[in-house]
Amino acid sequence: MTIALTLLDPERQNSLQRWQFEHETVIRIGRSPDNDIVLNHSLVSRHHLELRQTENRGVSRWQLSNLGTNGSFLNGVLVSKALVLDGASIQLANGGPLLKFQVCETSSAQPSLKIAVPAALKSSCTHSGNPSDNLFCIHCGQPLRVERVINQYCVLRTLGRGGMGTTYLVWNQQQAEAQRLENLSVGTSRTSLLVLKEMNADMSRIAKARELFEREARTLKSLNHPGIPRFFDFFVENDKKYLAMEVVHGENLETLIFQRGPRTPQQAIEWMIQTCEVLDYLHTRSPPIIHRDIKPANLLLRHSNQRIAVIDFGAVKEIGTPAGTRIGAEGYSAPEQNLGRPVTQSDLYAIGPTLVFLLTCDFPNKFYRKHNRSYRLDLQGIPTISPPLRSVIERVTEPLHRDRYQTAQELAEALAACLD
Repeated sequence: MTIALTLLDPERQNSLQRWQFEHETVIRIGRSPDNDIVLNHSLVSRHHLELRQTENRGVSRWQLSNLGTNGSFLNGVLVSKALVLDGASIQLANGGPLLKFQVCETSSAQPSLKIAVPAALKSSCTHSGNPSDNLFCIHCGQPLRVERVINQYCVLRTLGRGGMGTTYLVWNQQQAEAQRLENLSVGTSRTSLLVLKEMNADMSRIAKARELFEREARTLKSLNHPGIPRFFDFFVENDKKYLAMEVVHGENLETLIFQRGPRTPQQAIEWMIQTCEVLDYLHTRSPPIIHRDIKPANLLLRHSNQRIAVIDFGAVKEIGTPAGTRIGAEGYSAPEQNLGRPVTQSDLYAIGPTLVFLLTCDFPNKFYRKHNRSYRLDLQGIPTISPPLRSVIERVTEPLHRDRYQTAQELAEALAACLD
């Protein structure tokens, strides 16, 4: 099934631009370059809305969730969450860009370029009886399907596409061969199955985008913590930059909450304490490292040990580097970060709205209210947030960073006290 979104001229209703998605289950739209559809319009928020595929009794449906400050309109009606049907019109803010949503059984896109797979990298497996969704043969351990080859990496599956790049699940054939010679199991080691992040061609022409991509690679290479994906490789091929890193088998907290509902306060607090442990490691580096994109979608719950791993270091910043770039998720980023002046306490700020999302299954934007000259989270009507926890969230989201908890360890201790 293919989803097509067409940008329409608001007066003539003719097509201006068209995007097609064949495998995505989440489509993000907004002004920020990390969206799947980037719309540069004054009324569009950095992360304005998302479309998410859900399934109920075997029936696949798409749901729209508004994230933008100026609202989203479905068939002319202002909505916060709503099902989207084939042929629906979606408008980002009153007077903003207009999109037509279509569901196609088969893609009408032009055939994609076929990339030849060298004979040495093609799977020699001829075994039958493998489950249809298997990546490797259960008999010989060879990959069953190879989409393309990048450097020494065989692409097994496309994991996601965003404004900055595309991520693939890849098999490191050279490492797997070395393991085979050492009588180790092929295709099962962490070092032979990796995530490969490819920078989009249009982004590679933007100096700031190149800088962020290369900074992510340098940062991951310098880090060694169980709550952070391990770095393996960085290279350039055909003028495209690539970053290879550890596969973190797990589920991000945003997906988990949408699928299973709000968590108990104890579970949510324990996850945030684990996140603070990772932030403490980052913030105590020399120089300190600011993640700048802490949010539920970037926190993975590992299947192996049920602990949190922090992912997506595409926005990392070292203390002491020039200020000015505004990066962050709407509703989760601190005021100073929105002005391009992040500090380590900006990462701590994001813990507050993340807790609100985990406990309510609602985006934190819903709970912001104007208080004096700034916007603050209004937590009075949330029954699962106890007075002690409310005090912690209110302090960590103070508008001025000097009024918040100053270290991740201090915040973790305050959260732990809420468990007593």
